[in-house]
Amino acid sequence: MNIKNIFLTAIITAVPLTANAVTTCSRANLTRCLDSACAINISSNPAARCQYCGTASAGAPAAGDAMRSVSVGTSAKYSFSAKELKSAPSDPGARYAWATAECIKKVAGCTPDDVTDNYDSLIEQSCRAAGITAQVATLRAAAAKTKSKSTCQTDIMACVIDTKRCGPDYSACAQNADFDKFFSGCSVDATGCDEHIAAIRTELIDARDTAIKNADNIIDTIVASYQSQRNTKLTTTKANCTNNAGRESCIDTVCERSMPNKCGAGFAAERSMATQLCKFHDLACDTLK
Repeated sequence: MNIKNIFLTAIITAVPLTANAVTTCSRANLTRCLDSACAINISSNPAARCQYCGTASAGAPAAGDAMRSVSVGTSAKYSFSAKELKSAPSDPGARYAWATAECIKKVAGCTPDDVTDNYDSLIEQSCRAAGITAQVATLRAAAAKTKSKSTCQTDIMACVIDTKRCGPDYSACAQNADFDKFFSGCSVDATGCDEHIAAIRTELIDARDTAIKNADNIIDTIVASYQSQRNTKLTTTKANCTNNAGRESCIDTVCERSMPNKCGAGFAAERSMATQLCKFHDLACDTLK
């Protein structure tokens, strides 16, 4: 069985535990509940726990046992009825996950950790009875490696926006193929994040699209600004070319600032020199014609 999926499925399908936080888990009742799904006919079959909720390698339990209720003589409140057992999966890994989720609902205050701490050793003993060594330590190690979504997102995002990959502005990942290439590589390196990968990919694509859109908007704003400046200058230049207004204004300015006699009466040479200095107005206006 895929042990990692067992623990993940159990945790994902479990009822929220906040309501039970103040209640102490009754391990006796928890064991009764789990046994009603995993220890059917154990008095005559010591390998039952291993067969039902351990590993398919232990072999299949006796025909008909799987649907048998073992609530007789125990509290029905904490045991599965024959009707409930009809919903129990036959695969040992899936059945373990199902029993964990359902027993957490039945026994107040218990968590998946309580199931692991209290029941895995019983499964291990049952597997030894069946001649199989259950790798409980390996299972717990795999479960412990599962990281929170926040941690996974931080690690994967840091990897994706590295300057050698998409870059902080995602400019190198505008194409989905480029983004997928880098994201896949970063996801493989992020161990313990398998259950969060799909959600993180969606969120990073949204971040990428927003970054690229904002970058495009900035460029559009800059282009529009330069276009506006050009239009303003063109309008001003056209106005200056009307009746040579710009050239005459230039000549008056040169005379006032640069000619000793201000191009006054009797100093035609100064005005002629100023006219030559302002000749560029004529060239500009000829260009616009």
